[in-house]
This record gives sequence, C-alpha cells and structure tokens, in this order.
Amino acid sequence: MTPRLLTRRTLTASGLLLPASLLAACSDPVPAASADGSGASDGGGDDGPALDTSGDQELIRAEKNEEVAALLPAEIAESGVLRVGINGTSSAPLSFLADDNETYIGSEIDIARIVADTLGLEFQLKLTTWENWPMKLEAGDFDVVHANIGINAQRLKKFDFASYRAAYMAFLAQADADFYLEDADSLSGRIIAVGNATNQEQILIDWNAELEAAGKEPAQLKNYSTNADTLLALGAGRVDGYLSPFPSLSFITARRDDVEVQGKINAGWPDETLVAATFPAGSGLVGPYAAALNALIDNGVYGQVLERWNLTEEALPASRAHTQENP
Repeated sequence: MTPRLLTRRTLTASGLLLPASLLAACSDPVPAASADGSGASDGGGDDGPALDTSGDQELIRAEKNEEVAALLPAEIAESGVLRVGINGTSSAPLSFLADDNETYIGSEIDIARIVADTLGLEFQLKLTTWENWPMKLEAGDFDVVHANIGINAQRLKKFDFASYRAAYMAFLAQADADFYLEDADSLSGRIIAVGNATNQEQILIDWNAELEAAGKEPAQLKNYSTNADTLLALGAGRVDGYLSPFPSLSFITARRDDVEVQGKINAGWPDETLVAATFPAGSGLVGPYAAALNALIDNGVYGQVLERWNLTEEALPASRAHTQENP
C-alpha cells in the first residue's frame, strides 16, 4: 500500500506542531563508533549486519537514466551539477563523520548520490545545519536538501518534496526484556527515556493522558542530555525503554548485542508523515527527482542503500512529488 501524506489533525491543540527546529530532527547525534562505548560489540547485533563506517567504504553507484535525465530543468541540466545540502550535525546512520573523522557518510548522502548518478549530474556535497537549511535552500545555496526532513503542511507553503523514506519512531529496550513496548497500554507503569521537547516526548505525553483517562498508571518520563547517558541508564535498568527515531536506534542495535528495537510508531502519530528530498517551491526539480527515485526503486539500487544502513523497514514502494498544489 502506498503511504499517504501526513494530514496532521488538531496539530496545534495536540502540541504536535513543534517549532521548525524540532520537527523531524528529534534525537541527539549518535557517534559512529558507539553511543557510549560500553557493551559495544564488533558489529553485527541481532537486528542487522555490521555497518561499515570507514571513510574509504565502497560507494553504491547508479547508471544514468537518459529518459529521466531528459526531464531536468534546463538550468540544472546545463550546470551538470547537483548541489546537495546535508545536515553535518545529524545522527548516524543518516549523515555523519566516518571513522577517519574527515569523510561524511550515511544513508542521506548515499540516496542523494545515486539520484545524481541517475540524472547524469555530478554530485556536490554541501554542509548545513538543521537550523539553517531552510534559509540556505531559499537563497539558492543548494538545489536540494537531504536532512531527514518530514513533509508537513507548514513546509509545503515554501518547499516541494520528493518522498524517499518512511518516518518511524521506535523503542529501545534491553535484549532480554520480558515486555514489549509498542503502545500506551504497554507503557503503563514503565520508566521511559525520551528527548526533551521532541515529537516523541509529545507522543508519550498524549499516551499518558490516555492512560490516566482510563484509570491506568502513566509512564514515568526521563530526560537525559545525551544518548550515552540514556544508554547507560538503560543498561543499568534505571529505565525500561528509550523512544527515539528508528534510524538511530537501528544503528545502535547493529553495533550492540545487549539491546533491541521494539514497536515502531509513525513519526507523524496520530497521522503519518514521510521523509523527503526538499526543493525550493517551483524549482522544477521535484518531478525529475521523484522519477529518478522511482527508477532506483525499480532497479534495486535504492534498496541496496537502505540495506547497507539497516533501514529496509523504512523503504517506500514508490516516490511521489509533493507540492502545495498536490500535497
């Protein structure tokens, strides 16, 4: 089933429409080696294969698709370059510094690179931050931004989007836990770690309200300043689980044997959202970009990237262009 675009209901009333600096950027960065060094394995936890975080890793590449490349706006085609903004302070496995502490790697970069290949364009990586990408994109510093950006009605007023990944939150728990965290009822009486002032914290606040309305014990929410502190608390049993974006938790479980991912939740709960490449509205690039993504989905190269970064569970069956006129 093709995922539908988020239609956030009662956002302001429910508190889910957070400031732009918090939307779709809800986790502390996870260092590439391990979040805290304790309990770390050599890679290859139970939830996925070992992840290559070297700076000289073999890149996944794609062939130019002449039919798709012919759709490019003349200005982009003539430049021969795709300028891609990425969040240089994002978390693994999205975009982060490799083990050499010089080379940026990650799923966001790999997806953008294979799209550039498909369009017959030279891939040019440009660093930005979560706070600055909207201003820099509108100023023309980039052609597109890949920064784990979720589609929402507010952003559709200024930007166009080509969807390329689902957006999930998930729980991290000890691998030998005798419970499974997945919904409000499963959290009753539990102690749950969550980032302060994030989308996922708001979800837990709403779930606690549901529990209290039903006469059940709410979860106790704990905030820690870093992922390392959170993982130490989880390993020591001071918290039962940790709610955070799925990609970061998947990365952790691929490198550790003592934790597991439980119950995924759409990041747009109670509705749905998607992660998308982001363009200035009306740039003319969103259609060709979505077409390139669909070509990559069809030929399997897109799937190779998500498999490399243990994100297959967030794969989409198709990309689509989302604009204010056609959300």
